[in-house]
Amino acid sequence: MNSSIWIVDFGSQYTQLITRKFRELGFTSEIITLEDGLERIKSTQPKALVLSGGPQSVFEDKTDYSAFLNKTDLPILGICYGMQILGQYFGGTVEKGVQGEYGLAALRTVPGFAIPGCPAVSDVWMSHSDHLSELPKDFKLILQSENGLTAGIKHETLPILGLQFHPEVHHTVHGKDILKFFLYEVAKLEQDWSSQTMLETSIESVKSIKGSKVLCAFSGGVDSLVAATLTHKVIGDDLYCFFVDHGLLRPQDIHHIKLLQKETSLNIEIIDASELFLKSLHGQKDPEQKRKTIGKTFIDVFEKKVHEFEKSHGIKFDYLLQGTLYPDVIESISPHIKGGKSVTIKSHHNVGGLPERMHLKLLEPLRFLFKDEVREMGLELGLEHEWVYRHPFPGPGIGVRVMGELHRDSIQKVQESDQILFEELKASHLYDTTWQAFTVLLPVKTVGVKGDGRVYEEVIALRMVNSQDGMTASVTELPWSFLNRVSSRICNEVRGVTRVVYDITSKPPGTIEWE
Repeated sequence: MNSSIWIVDFGSQYTQLITRKFRELGFTSEIITLEDGLERIKSTQPKALVLSGGPQSVFEDKTDYSAFLNKTDLPILGICYGMQILGQYFGGTVEKGVQGEYGLAALRTVPGFAIPGCPAVSDVWMSHSDHLSELPKDFKLILQSENGLTAGIKHETLPILGLQFHPEVHHTVHGKDILKFFLYEVAKLEQDWSSQTMLETSIESVKSIKGSKVLCAFSGGVDSLVAATLTHKVIGDDLYCFFVDHGLLRPQDIHHIKLLQKETSLNIEIIDASELFLKSLHGQKDPEQKRKTIGKTFIDVFEKKVHEFEKSHGIKFDYLLQGTLYPDVIESISPHIKGGKSVTIKSHHNVGGLPERMHLKLLEPLRFLFKDEVREMGLELGLEHEWVYRHPFPGPGIGVRVMGELHRDSIQKVQESDQILFEELKASHLYDTTWQAFTVLLPVKTVGVKGDGRVYEEVIALRMVNSQDGMTASVTELPWSFLNRVSSRICNEVRGVTRVVYDITSKPPGTIEWE
């Protein structure tokens, strides 16, 4: 990734979208901190540089950007805060805004200038208060907002473009056209990213450890499945997959793992530790405490199994395979995180601490990919569409879908209700219309009527959302007839449940999971 486009992250909530859009257009890119960029530019140069948006103000920024901006052959794109950095550095005037421009706004192209595919007037997404009131020398105005403020500048001779809006977000209607203009017309780059490139790059990262024994804490989710399949393709039977059944799974999960045992060449061993987990969780109600207990117990079970396996088979594991994705890496280098450029490796949802305790090196062949790219790779590797597009499932499983203390009957209520939801989604051909769907047992009881008698029983909540990466989510709009059918089945078939509710909260302000 060292020769790709560098995207310097100043803390914008949209930074991830820049690299996603570049990849959709066929270009490699990586997100880095400012500190990393200023250090790396001393010894190497990217194909292009993007200065992202951010919450800061140039009036408080004392950074010396000359290492970036003095390079006359380096194509640069400044977005929002990044454009203000360009404007101030090259001698323009940035002013504090009396009122900002936020949300949708009309963008107007200056007469005599045109961007291929982009009309003279189009909607863009803005989020700024400070603005460039006087252009720097050798820059020309190319775009204006409906308020007459500077929305786009371009250097007369150098490959530098500044935009006071966010072309990377979905709401900017012709955002891709504007980014293409930078990539092709300003930076004059050639495409270097494709599904084949993605696969070859990931395979190369595994080839470097060929001959080593690799361990995988297998979950059966798309990330671990694709990572394991890719790794097995390279190192074969030197990969060992252990799946820990903590008793907090749904019927569909166990069925899925057993199907993968049968239908794939992966060596998957199921470890039944459900009794131990239930005992460890006894009396715990706090969600964070439950998560920690599940994580700790997982490590204990997994570590014991691995040591026994190594002893009985006379081998020693060298690497722990993890399905770390690029959003996890990006989050760990956010400028909001203390230490900035220090990258914190993501821990598997259940195996945090394993590499340290077991002295294993990490193997993360998917660490530069997004979820949709991992799914695309899974299909390239020949995996079934149904496996690759399974809904996400949290590591603690039903442990965070029972509000409060876990008991066998409460776990069973979620298992049975979730199975009904799953069956109805499949039967109605609606499973692929929602990104994630599940049920939650609420810590309340409600009056109901069954068999002409009064009952006082529990409540199941349905949660179905659409999302790209889980960072934001909107409620899935499903037919009332479907919801009525699911509600009726749950109330009739799940013992002790007499009411079903539908959670219609988006993220934010809510989260996807209830705990």
